[in-house]
Amino acid sequence: MTLLEGIDSPADLRAVDPADLPALADEIRAFLVDRVSRTGGHLGPNLGVVELTIALHRVFDSPSDVLVWDTGHQAYVHKIITGRREGFDRLRQEGGLSGYPSRRESPHDVIENSHASTALSYADGIAKGLAISGDLVPDGNRHVVAVVGDGSLTGGMAWEALNTIAASDRPLIIVVNDNERSYSPTIGGVAFHLSTLRTTDGYERFLDWGRRVLQRTPVLGPPVYDTLHGMKKGLKDIVAPQGMFEDLGLKYVGPVDGHDIEAVEHALSRARDFGAPVIVHAITEKGRGYAPAESDEADRFHGVGVIDPDTGRPLTQGGPTWTGAFSDELVTIGRERSDIVAITAAMLGPTGLDRFAREFPERIFDVGIAEQHAVASAAGLAFTGLHPVVAVYATFLNRAFDQVLLDCALHGAGVTFVLDRAGVTGDDGPSHNGVWDMSILGVVPGLRLAAPRDEATLREELGEAVTVADGPTVVRFPKGALPQPIPALHRDGAVDVLREDRDAEVLIVAVGAFAALSLDVADRLADQGIRVDVVDPRWVLPVPETVVRRGRRARAVVTIEDNSRAGGIGTAVRAALEDGGSAVPVLTFGIPARFLDHASRSAVLDACGLNPQEVARRVVEEVAALLPDAVAPEGDERVSGEQR
Repeated sequence: MTLLEGIDSPADLRAVDPADLPALADEIRAFLVDRVSRTGGHLGPNLGVVELTIALHRVFDSPSDVLVWDTGHQAYVHKIITGRREGFDRLRQEGGLSGYPSRRESPHDVIENSHASTALSYADGIAKGLAISGDLVPDGNRHVVAVVGDGSLTGGMAWEALNTIAASDRPLIIVVNDNERSYSPTIGGVAFHLSTLRTTDGYERFLDWGRRVLQRTPVLGPPVYDTLHGMKKGLKDIVAPQGMFEDLGLKYVGPVDGHDIEAVEHALSRARDFGAPVIVHAITEKGRGYAPAESDEADRFHGVGVIDPDTGRPLTQGGPTWTGAFSDELVTIGRERSDIVAITAAMLGPTGLDRFAREFPERIFDVGIAEQHAVASAAGLAFTGLHPVVAVYATFLNRAFDQVLLDCALHGAGVTFVLDRAGVTGDDGPSHNGVWDMSILGVVPGLRLAAPRDEATLREELGEAVTVADGPTVVRFPKGALPQPIPALHRDGAVDVLREDRDAEVLIVAVGAFAALSLDVADRLADQGIRVDVVDPRWVLPVPETVVRRGRRARAVVTIEDNSRAGGIGTAVRAALEDGGSAVPVLTFGIPARFLDHASRSAVLDACGLNPQEVARRVVEEVAALLPDAVAPEGDERVSGEQR
């Protein structure tokens, strides 16, 4: 039996002979490469935290001691140690392990936190709660540990929490997993200071020496030490500039080699016994121990699909993607317009801005994992006459809603937001689905939102978006491969007509990537004798007047969107019709107002009833009462709605 096969709990790990721990770390890395190469997932971050995670679980007693991970995608080793090794055969698949910590999986998991820079606030609240109940050390026996890494300290929320934590005397251990990276190399002043700390040592030894010598000196010793301690910022700047932590009032331990288990255990033990907030600064290497990841300068195999475990090469070659089409078109626009600049929140490659950065390095700004700052900074850029393009995943724009509303829209700032991974993303779980953006943004005055249906409309609508100088614009598209082109029959005002029946009884409003689904539904309704028009509004917010005009002529309007039904485009269309004096019923199809389990995109959509057969069946049932003569009579060769 291998060492790893004997680890089913943290207690098993603590029983391992320290001399065997390096071999165990090697086995864990081999296991990660073998399993993640089959399913895809976050490989590089977890290869980098093997020894750190082993040390954490040997020093602390989870789940009695609370371990909070930020970001959660570096918790695979934690899952292995806490008894979920067998579950990795179905990592990120329907019914299998989540790619992030999950309370439903284990009491060792606290939050499913794929959004960065949140764990310190969570840990602060847990420490306060345990202190009130008397369970937090020193009154009780429970510790709280937050593991912060992959660029999370570039997020402003983390520093808001640090400010609060430092002002308390509650014991809380903050482990900074410093691998110089988020997706790509971490950018900003915090990253600069951490890199400086990697190259310095001696401050702790110097201060300890000063304390011992001066406090043994009669009469003058203590006052001199107090003066010296009061001048500690100057000393730190000379010996080791970790003042960015200690000036907050946080004790600092490190830097420590995050791949030396004995050294990490020693540092964590010191922090555990200190009795006040402590920073433990561990230096790790993302992708460590796997040659393909170590040689990948772009992101050290941050996230991979199914790969050859020996070479690291993808086993399947995908076709053109939405992200790739956006990337290509933005470069084309950038060549034509020198006022176009781009902003990323630590996701240069994943959002497709890497090509723009290579061609226009002076016009790209990476602000780190700080979406609020990205958006407010974009408003400032717009004030100077530039047109910023802020590219983020749809789920991450949620974090900057206030800035979209009051820094961009209120000031009429011409900023374009490009939302990748809009709609259901699937295997990354509930926090990554981008199904709230249209509901949230629908309340922003003056905001215009486009949902392209294919590559041609993506390019066209992005080009239109960057011409708007008096308010924010949004272009959103889903994850993955581009669909086949869907040509319009003609354009009615600003709206594309995709299907048109004379005297249509039902108007289907197809939103973005659901255009193909909408056309399939229309065919099924036509088979039932229901005459249908299908339109793609292109710019879905505000609702185009053409949609209202066509909706008034129909007996029923159907909206189909890859967004929450609550407050989505269907809600906006219904309101626009009501404002226009029309009482035509509106049937809305979208994502239900619940968090969706991880699975493939198609499986999630099926579970939500968003497939042609189910949508058509429900529309027939609803419309049958309004249009009894349109549904195929009993005995007709066409399939009835009840039989579908």
